[in-house]
Amino acid sequence: MSVTAASGFRASGVVAGLKASGNADVALVVNDGPSHAAAAVFTANRCKAHPVTWSQQVVADGRVDAVLLNSGGANCYTGSQGFLTVHRSAEHAAQLTGTSAGDVVVCSTGLIGEQLDTDRLLAGVTAAAQALAADGGPAAARAIMTTDTRPKEAVAGGDGWVVGGMAKGAGMLAPALATMLVVLTTDADVDAETCDRALRAATRTTFDRLDSDGCMSTNDTVLLMASGASGISPSYDDFAEAVRALCADLAQQLLSDAEGAKHDIAVEVVGAASEQDGVDVGRAIARSNLLKCAIYGEDPNWGRVLAAVGTTQAQFDPQQVDVSFQGVKVCVAGEPGEPRDLVRFDGRDVSIRVDLHAGPESVTIWTNDLTVDYVHENSAYST
Repeated sequence: MSVTAASGFRASGVVAGLKASGNADVALVVNDGPSHAAAAVFTANRCKAHPVTWSQQVVADGRVDAVLLNSGGANCYTGSQGFLTVHRSAEHAAQLTGTSAGDVVVCSTGLIGEQLDTDRLLAGVTAAAQALAADGGPAAARAIMTTDTRPKEAVAGGDGWVVGGMAKGAGMLAPALATMLVVLTTDADVDAETCDRALRAATRTTFDRLDSDGCMSTNDTVLLMASGASGISPSYDDFAEAVRALCADLAQQLLSDAEGAKHDIAVEVVGAASEQDGVDVGRAIARSNLLKCAIYGEDPNWGRVLAAVGTTQAQFDPQQVDVSFQGVKVCVAGEPGEPRDLVRFDGRDVSIRVDLHAGPESVTIWTNDLTVDYVHENSAYST
C-alpha cells in the first residue's frame, strides 16, 4: 500500500487538470500521528524550485504534518507568482487538514519555467483532502508520475512496524543527496534526529549512486515522516536498515523505468583506495556517453571504460586496472584479456566491474544506456 502501508497515514491522488493528458496530478499524504517527526534531503542544484526552498524551511524544525505534491509543472523559475502559489497551496492544504502551513511540505514536478494554474491546483488540493484514505497510497503514487511508465512503491520494516514509500522519476536522475520525488513513511516511534540520520545514510548508498543520465533536477526531494502509531521504537540499526532497503528498492525501480533505456548498468568499482575514489571512478564511467552508446549497441568496448577512469583523480596505476563485462575479464592489467566476443548481453541487466588494485573499498553506481528513444523523449519535452 505504498505510503499508507504504515499506520497513521492517509493519502490520495486526484485529477486537477494540471496535465494535458487528463491523468491524476495532485497527491496529498497526511500524518495523523501521534508523532510528527520528519527529515528530508533536497537537490544540491543551486537553481532550486520554489517548492524546495519552501520545504527546506518546513523541515528545519523536524516536524511535518503533511506533504502536497503535484505533477504537471515544476513551479521553478516562475518568479514571485510561483512562490505565492506554493504558499497558497500549503495554506489551503493546512486549512483542510487542520494543521499549520509551516508544517506542510510542498513538492512539484514537470516542466521548468511554466506557471502552475493556481485555481486548478487549489481545487485539486480540496479534492485530494476529501479523498484522503488509509489505502490511498497507490492513487498518490500514480498522481506524481510524469514521464514514468508506472508508479513506484515499496514496503519494508520489522516486527510490528512498517516503512513504506513511493517515488517518481524517469529522467534527470543524477546524484545530489536525492534524485527525484520520494515520500517515505513509518509508524515506528522514532524522533526527527533518528529519521535524519537514517535517511542520510540510506540516500548516500542508494539514490545518491543512481546516475541515469548525469542531469540533476531542480526539484529533487526525499522526505521521511514518522507517525509513531505502532508504539514500537526499534533499534537504530534495525530502523536504518529498513529505510536503506526501502530506498534501494525504489532506486532500482527508478532505474528500470528510466526514459527510453534498453539496459540497466551496474558499474562496480573494486580495489579503490577510498570510498570517494570508488564513487568518482564509478560516476565517471556511468556518465560516459560513448560507453552508454556502446552498451546500447551491445558492444563491450572496454576502452571507453578506461578512458573514463583516467579522467578522475583517484589513486590507481593505469597499467594495473582490470575490466570485466558480464563476468568476462576483457582487460587484465591494462592489456587485452579474454576475447570481446565471449561477452553476452542477455536481457536488460549489464554488469561492468573495474578493479583498480589500489585499496580495499568497493562501490557500485547504477546507470542506463543512451538510446534513440531517450533522445526522442527529451528532444520535444517542452513542445
